[in-house]
Amino acid sequence: MKIESVTIREIRMPLVHFFETSFGRTTERRIILLEVESQGLFGWGECVAGEHPFYSDECIDTAWPVLVDELIPSILGNKLFTASDCASLMARVRGHRMAKAALENSLWEIEAWEKRMPLWKLLGGTRSEITCGVSIGIQDSPEQLEEKVATEVAAGYQRIKLKCKPGWDLTILERIRKRWPEILLSCDANSAYNLEEHLDHLKQFDQFNLLMIEQPLWHDDFYFHARLQKQLKTPICLDEAIRNARDAKAALELESCGIINIKVGRVGGFTEALRVHDVCYKRSIPVWCGGMLESGIGRAQNVSLSSLPGFTLPGDVSASRRYWKEDIIEPAVQVSTQGTIAVSNEIGTGYMVRKDLVQKLTVREGTFKAASIS
Repeated sequence: MKIESVTIREIRMPLVHFFETSFGRTTERRIILLEVESQGLFGWGECVAGEHPFYSDECIDTAWPVLVDELIPSILGNKLFTASDCASLMARVRGHRMAKAALENSLWEIEAWEKRMPLWKLLGGTRSEITCGVSIGIQDSPEQLEEKVATEVAAGYQRIKLKCKPGWDLTILERIRKRWPEILLSCDANSAYNLEEHLDHLKQFDQFNLLMIEQPLWHDDFYFHARLQKQLKTPICLDEAIRNARDAKAALELESCGIINIKVGRVGGFTEALRVHDVCYKRSIPVWCGGMLESGIGRAQNVSLSSLPGFTLPGDVSASRRYWKEDIIEPAVQVSTQGTIAVSNEIGTGYMVRKDLVQKLTVREGTFKAASIS
């Protein structure tokens, strides 16, 4: 493929319901979209960086200039044999993995169109459907949380994940577990705890028969998670700490966790996501696909990734309507009453971008062509 042009856009999409974690509350998503052209074919990518550098050191206002000034020029006009080849072209830029993922993933979509095959098969997927869970943010009251859980259980989702933090954890988990003793339940702390203050507190999570507790300690830590895991029966899942396959190897050798969450944006794109998957799969460590409040473009690509054989746990790949009144793809991502999503056999992701709606939501954009790069 020869990269002929890249259009970058920022869109703004209001959430159906606020989403709150230990970082704060989100009511609207600012999203960077990339549309890449190669010899008449188009691929789309989504940068999942947040509005603020809270989840990671990236945010939308760092991703935009890095894409415009560094990453897009590094691939414009280049001929690539595969989408993965772009990783070496972008390698001199350190970090900025979410920006890199947006660009690389759009090329994977182009490669799928070149080869006239579904993206999930190009990635090495083996499943015709994936299992889905939901992530439920911190609510205004325990009663509001119960209403949310009841809605998602009735919808058929196969795993319920609750965001937690000190002051919104043990009593909440006890309440939910008492009402739904049989559901697959997990929690996600987003690094809200530390070992010195909270060790005895965290040990109490074992009573709730959780699938996992996700990233309870520091976002960049393996050592203290390993110490904590030795004192918990509940498996620890690492999220923010896993930036690449080397991190996955280190975490598993240190026994810092028993499960890994793979977010394609967090690790820098599909190429590295596949490497993390393979590290875990060879060691029989289950993985699942985490969500970042994606639009339909990123959500559809997560569906494809989740079809790989190591994704044995329900991921956060839920229906479009949980987040958006109107998604920017058609059809919208839908979840069956059994909590599954059928993986499309159409070329690419199987979802088409609604360019008219994207344009309506766009607040800034720019197009860069290979001919303009000297």
